[in-house]
Amino acid sequence: MRLGIISDVHGNLIALEAVLADLRRRTPDAVVNLGDCVTSPLWPRETFELLDTLRLPSVRGNHDRWIAAPPPEETSPTVVFAHDALTAGQRASLAGLPASLAIGDSILAVHGTPASDVEYLLEEKVDERLTLATEAKLSARLEGVAAGLILCGHSHHQHAAWASGGRLVVNPGSVGHPRSVDNAHRARVEAGSPHARYALATRRAGQWTIEFVALAYEWTEAAARARSVGRGDWADAFLGPS
Repeated sequence: MRLGIISDVHGNLIALEAVLADLRRRTPDAVVNLGDCVTSPLWPRETFELLDTLRLPSVRGNHDRWIAAPPPEETSPTVVFAHDALTAGQRASLAGLPASLAIGDSILAVHGTPASDVEYLLEEKVDERLTLATEAKLSARLEGVAAGLILCGHSHHQHAAWASGGRLVVNPGSVGHPRSVDNAHRARVEAGSPHARYALATRRAGQWTIEFVALAYEWTEAAARARSVGRGDWADAFLGPS
């Protein structure tokens, strides 16, 4: 079995198109989407429409939940832009995605952790930076989960780690959202790049092989789009340090 894993597209249509083209070349048996589909000052509606045609098995991210009725503390310009770009039906469709998804009897897909879409599974937040969680904390967050492969997003960090009982946890990274964007303390964020990230999981003889992919694409177009709607902070994240 070969499974494509995407997450955190965040309305970056051209990054998503690059990932989908690469996936077609690699011909996985299925592709799963781990949520946070459209929130950005880029192409929220166009991204929704493309994903809607694909009918991928998908879980709801925190931004997908917020898009229908943003809580007061989350009404950032980015969330408002995406909310206003979608129809009421499109917003309801995102909010109605499941919080978790079982794929067969051995794979569990979530956005954050099995218990929360705003908490990290593989990481800890320390002074506005992410550090990797210990095995003990990771296993505690997966208490009661029997699946041998757990898929998560939310942190935008590509990583794979063992939890107790031989369970493997995989985060494919973000298709379209550099981590420095929208961060109140950008100077504390680890150095990164705007590559479109996803993962492939291939099962052979009962073992999973994980391949992390970081694709180049025309991210200057994403920067130009962000700047055209007055979001120079997003444009800077795609263009990198000067």
